[in-house]
Amino acid sequence: MNVSIIKIGGNVIDFPEKLDEFLYLFSRFPGKKILVHGGGVMASKFGESMGVMPEMVDGRRITDKDTLDIVTMVYAGLINKQIVAKLQSLKQNALGMTGADGNLIRSVKRPVKTIDYGFVGDIKEINVELLKTLTDAEIIPVICAITHDKNGQLLNTNADSIASELATNLSKKYKVNLYFCFDKAGVLIDEKNENSIVPMINEDIYAELKKENVIHSGMIPKLDNAFSALHKGVHHVWIGKAENLLLASKGKLSGTTIERHKYDLY
Repeated sequence: MNVSIIKIGGNVIDFPEKLDEFLYLFSRFPGKKILVHGGGVMASKFGESMGVMPEMVDGRRITDKDTLDIVTMVYAGLINKQIVAKLQSLKQNALGMTGADGNLIRSVKRPVKTIDYGFVGDIKEINVELLKTLTDAEIIPVICAITHDKNGQLLNTNADSIASELATNLSKKYKVNLYFCFDKAGVLIDEKNENSIVPMINEDIYAELKKENVIHSGMIPKLDNAFSALHKGVHHVWIGKAENLLLASKGKLSGTTIERHKYDLY
């Protein structure tokens, strides 16, 4: 049985028309599916309006207490419930969740090494049985980027990491495909040129493009998570524009396919 993990980024969520278009496509996406969302763009705007300026390192947010309050309000509240309500209007029975709900995702606070990320969680455990129960009941989990440590502490957790960990854990029971949907056509050689797409990327190409600073910032954790998922049993990983999601589901050329090695075929 197939399960699709579909992650949507803040650059789509921030624009109502783009989000509506994506959710319509998502409603037509076949099979069992789980939606994971961030919302960093909106969280940054809310934070700035409250005098809390975002601080990022390699595409990851430094999360102090004030920032944690803001991302919890935005991710788990405003964005999550807007998405769930819109999916219900499309006759998709969705359930909005954080990692704390149903003990879905347990994390630990990231230890301080060279950088103190604050209240940021590294995932340790996924409640696969809960996800199986929900998807078997034709309920679509809509999961935001907030987890917990089982000691009462909420933690900001990278949504790409959540999507990757969900995919790898579910791959023990299902054939899992992982889709990262955002506002770019895929991995681009020139981020200002949508035609400069890299249709396939493997670890050798990734290392070279990262070394040349072609790939940087938020694309780094996205691709790190993609390769990690492939190594842990996920069948297929794709990155591309939200509007091309259905094309990708049918195997048509669009976006960037992630491969472990030069000769991996999907």
